Amino acid sequence: MSSLPGPGFRFYEVQDLLAAYAAHDHTFSDSPEAPGPALSEYLRIVAQDPRRATTAVEQIDELLLVGLESSEIADDVELLPKIEPPSGRSVEDCLRVIRGHLVRQIANPVPATPSLPAGKWEDRARFPELNQFLGAYFHQDFFDEYASYDDAVDDYLAGASDSDRDQLVRDISDLLSLTTADRDLKQAATVLGMDVAPPSGTGIRQWLCDVLGVVSGHQGQ
Repeated sequence: MSSLPGPGFRFYEVQDLLAAYAAHDHTFSDSPEAPGPALSEYLRIVAQDPRRATTAVEQIDELLLVGLESSEIADDVELLPKIEPPSGRSVEDCLRVIRGHLVRQIANPVPATPSLPAGKWEDRARFPELNQFLGAYFHQDFFDEYASYDDAVDDYLAGASDSDRDQLVRDISDLLSLTTADRDLKQAATVLGMDVAPPSGTGIRQWLCDVLGVVSGHQGQ
């Protein structure tokens, strides 16, 4: 149930990488010396999972080798989010700059500092299963589908794998540890897809703690 990218689309990792740029108005603002906002977000994510950086480099190399205009990969390229190169640069030039930053991150890893994500793409990439949980079960039609919040949690647990539950526990624990203000926690939950308020009389922090306890109790079952 996790929304992390995975095999199934030829350039799945580049697709997710470029989605970070799409979340920043498709703007490419990186230089060879410094990443812009979108790439900075992506680099913070791959700092926690270096395999993704390696995969991105491999897929960029394949794209550049075959050529973005090649009919061989035309259908695949069409699915990639678009970026707007600066004047005088091509998309290929942009991919080469991105590749340079990724190679440096792989060779000399810079650990991610504990902090709240800077934007919607990073929120969803940082907390993939919480994004799935809130967006798929606590959406705007929640009250048409469930009689209670507990029913929605039970529905999630009925279909979640062990790895899904493990990821959700990590996501909730990490988010709670990073947010001291309930205002920030509420905003993060909204970005992650929660379209309803917590149960009456329960704050967002307490409700997430309650969910954490229930999900943790189902691990290994």
